[in-house]
Amino acid sequence: MPPLLKTWLTLCLLLPLAAHATNREQRLPNGFTGYTSNASVRHAPVKQTALRSRPSNAASSRSVPGVPVAAMSPKQSSDVLSRAVNVLGTPYVWGGSSPKKGFDCSGLVKYAFNDVADVDLPRTSNAMAQGHGVKVAKGDLKPGDLIFFNIKSRRVNHVAIYLGNDRFIHAPRRGKRVSIDTLSKPYWQKHYVVAKRVLPKEQQQLNLAKR
Repeated sequence: MPPLLKTWLTLCLLLPLAAHATNREQRLPNGFTGYTSNASVRHAPVKQTALRSRPSNAASSRSVPGVPVAAMSPKQSSDVLSRAVNVLGTPYVWGGSSPKKGFDCSGLVKYAFNDVADVDLPRTSNAMAQGHGVKVAKGDLKPGDLIFFNIKSRRVNHVAIYLGNDRFIHAPRRGKRVSIDTLSKPYWQKHYVVAKRVLPKEQQQLNLAKR
């Protein structure tokens, strides 16, 4: 089966599932599409939803147990997912951070978040896990959250972007391509370390001001 057709079929299966994720997850906007080419991605108008004030400290790397953590705006989340899904099938290249040169895991994440204002992620997965974002529980994951794993190591050395409905997108390893996988697989459950939600600086400050 041609690679382009396989990618198209993957998207046909993924997007309805992500769009109908549980009410704990942000829905992908109507008209969301993803392609493996470098063409621009069109979005249908997105209805902006005001963020509710949360009593959590969004500037901290720790969340308050039992208290929901504010999420990115629907548009920001949609933009991150669009950029990631648009490069499905791109070869894994260690140190790569562009569709032309290829991606490693953290390069893909940094590329996907490139257009989110006031978010400047570090280059490595371990640095992302250590110093950025608010921790979130598995049951509270929303599209756009980062998931961290330790593979053949005691420290974090792999990162992926959560898509919704238990699926995530990542650049797996040498010899593989940017692809979609399922968090419920025993392999990923075994190597799961933590999940974090990255918020723009101004949103973090807004949350703190309303505490």
